[in-house]
Amino acid sequence: MMPYTYILINFFTVIICFLASFDGRIRFNKLFGKFLLSSTIVAVPFIIWDIWFTAKGVWWFDLNYTLGFKIAGLPVEEWLFFYCIPFACVFTYHCLEKFFTLDWMNALNNLIVFTAVIVLSVTGLLYYEKIYTLLTVIVTILTLCYLHFIAKKDWIGKASFVYLMLMPGFFAVNGILTGSLIPSPVVNYNPDDFLGIRMGTIPVEDAVYGYSQFLLNIYFFKKITENEK
Repeated sequence: MMPYTYILINFFTVIICFLASFDGRIRFNKLFGKFLLSSTIVAVPFIIWDIWFTAKGVWWFDLNYTLGFKIAGLPVEEWLFFYCIPFACVFTYHCLEKFFTLDWMNALNNLIVFTAVIVLSVTGLLYYEKIYTLLTVIVTILTLCYLHFIAKKDWIGKASFVYLMLMPGFFAVNGILTGSLIPSPVVNYNPDDFLGIRMGTIPVEDAVYGYSQFLLNIYFFKKITENEK
């Protein structure tokens, strides 16, 4: 079973959401094409980042947990990760937005953006020599500033709330990938390139990285679906 570990993580992340997509009350299956386009737009720069960091040894993969197929230095499962995780996240956001009123969280837009930008900026200045920390900080600050000040999106509070609701899944998936419940990590990190602060086995940077990726997936999915209504 060991070589199937990473592919099964992807599978179990997406399967329930995929099957639920065909529910007549949700009909997310009709948005598969739009999701694929929006997630590809986000995946391209993140995959380039991933390839670069892997080549530099910022992180690396234990291929014993993979099927052994690599593209541009990344296991094929890692490529799928950039579609499976966003699918589960966008689907969850779509359902919560459809069936619940979460707009009250948008009153916190300013507080969330300003607090995050200040904390991230201080972290980046103090630990600029940690490349994973620094790049994660820069990407997240740019994402928040673009969405709030340029795109003027009013749903950052709502999206942030949904991201918090997704944390159990985040800890389950990233926990296994970083060594929880298995003998050794699927993904290993160079201790010189990140803060070394872990939530269980998960580097704290992973949560911030995931937040920016989540916001961008929501942004492009909304943009594409709204433009085609």
